[in-house]
Amino acid sequence: MDRKICAVCCGTEREVSLNCPLHCPYLVAAHRYEEETLKTKPLANSKEMPFADVEFPPGLIQEHELLAVGACATILKFAGQHPMIADADVLSALSALVETARTRAAGIYYERKPDDPLCRDLYAELATFLADTRKREAEHAGYTAAKDSDIFHILVFLVRLATQRSNRRPRSKAFLGFLQRQFPPIQEPAQEESRLIIP
Repeated sequence: MDRKICAVCCGTEREVSLNCPLHCPYLVAAHRYEEETLKTKPLANSKEMPFADVEFPPGLIQEHELLAVGACATILKFAGQHPMIADADVLSALSALVETARTRAAGIYYERKPDDPLCRDLYAELATFLADTRKREAEHAGYTAAKDSDIFHILVFLVRLATQRSNRRPRSKAFLGFLQRQFPPIQEPAQEESRLIIP
């Protein structure tokens, strides 16, 4: 969205009727302000906590930190390729993956893909990442490959994180902005010009 907008519309319609680009400086500043001033309550004390019945084994996230970080990087990369995506889309894809992982951990294979095409594409990207990572872990000696129950718990953790970090506006990108701050893009070093003088 490279059009001009008045300050009032930006302030009142941001992430409501406007699908703001993730790199917009006003959106970034608004998210930082919300984080610093509103201090959302922990979901552990909230009835809104997704999958409230799920308890985490101690140390699970630390044990499979690379898997969780890789899933976040996959979401962020997908968001960079699909600027229209919002937190609700990410939550939809992650929640569907949780349900698929829950049935798989119970010994049943049944996929619960989202109906929305964008959410379904993100679901597929994350599912591919998780399958590829598990395969690589299994092939390397010294690595403990994540079990189906581990994947389930990691996905529940990500759903809770996304829910807590989202500001719950219809087109919120607060969670995506949070991920962007945690994993800033790696700047490619500028190529040095050749000092050779070619006649």
